[in-house]
Amino acid sequence: MTSPFRYTEPIPPKAATGRTAAVYEQLAVDFGIEDAAPFVALSSAPELIAPAWALMRESLIAGKGSRTGKELAAVGVSRANKCPFCVDAHTMLLHATGDHALAERLAHGKPPENEQHARVLAWGEATRTPGNPDVSTLPFPAEHTAGYVGTALSFHFINRIVSSLVTENLLPGNAQRFRVVRSLGGRSLGRTVRRSIAPGASLTLLDENETDPGPSWAAGTTVGPAYAALRTAATAGAGLLTEADQALVQDAVAAWDGTHQPLVWDAVPNREDRPGARLAMLAALAPYRITDEDVAAWKKPPYTDHCLVHLIAYGAFTAVDRIERALPLHAAGRAPSA
Repeated sequence: MTSPFRYTEPIPPKAATGRTAAVYEQLAVDFGIEDAAPFVALSSAPELIAPAWALMRESLIAGKGSRTGKELAAVGVSRANKCPFCVDAHTMLLHATGDHALAERLAHGKPPENEQHARVLAWGEATRTPGNPDVSTLPFPAEHTAGYVGTALSFHFINRIVSSLVTENLLPGNAQRFRVVRSLGGRSLGRTVRRSIAPGASLTLLDENETDPGPSWAAGTTVGPAYAALRTAATAGAGLLTEADQALVQDAVAAWDGTHQPLVWDAVPNREDRPGARLAMLAALAPYRITDEDVAAWKKPPYTDHCLVHLIAYGAFTAVDRIERALPLHAAGRAPSA
């Protein structure tokens, strides 16, 4: 069978050990899918897979707020980022919540009939654009902020990992495009999705020395430490680049206004001269345009799958950080997360 993974050979659940095996176990119990591709793609780096899972678990699954609403936010983010894999996956998960008519409207490109649902979907899409005024009015109660914002930021990261390292097909032959497959797939996860999940279990998988409580919008929740841990793990990938290349990537993302890059993108560096900077910049701003040639130009000994995953994660989180810093949610007197 053709692998759904690009450029790496991830560790499958049956072969996993240690922290990676523990993540797979929680995925199976709390998400219902042990071998969820976005996390399997990170499996060669236990220090990344654990906080990536923790952020999604503590926000989307265990965080405060309607699961339907947070799934809509995930779909909105994934649409904005042009990640068909995640759009299809979370449309199917809307079936799992029992919102079958809503799921099918989205699958056919129609807006939700419910005004509140439409506002949440639009808010998720708007988060891609740093400083977008449409994110200022929250379409959910203030006490649900950590759940919804954590979900949005989780998928800004996951979308970029998937678009970089996973094929676009959620199921073989794009079978999820058939209504009966979407419905049955979602219904098979219904019991898992609809049960109450206690927050905090994933935090036991994080590094013991990780004590950062996270940004102010997640204060006092388990979402905050999960976000901080992912930030720490992902930004460690900067060490794979020279200081000049790090500056190039950071400057490009700082200037980014949320638009998708043109086909002729003069700012992206040449793969022959600066292949690492090119990969990181693409992962941040145009992950779906990473090619075999881009990866081959950089992934040479001593670089491994572990290194490639870290470099992609660094680029992806650079964009997440840009989006998070622009959110109008930070408490007065407290700076955005560093």
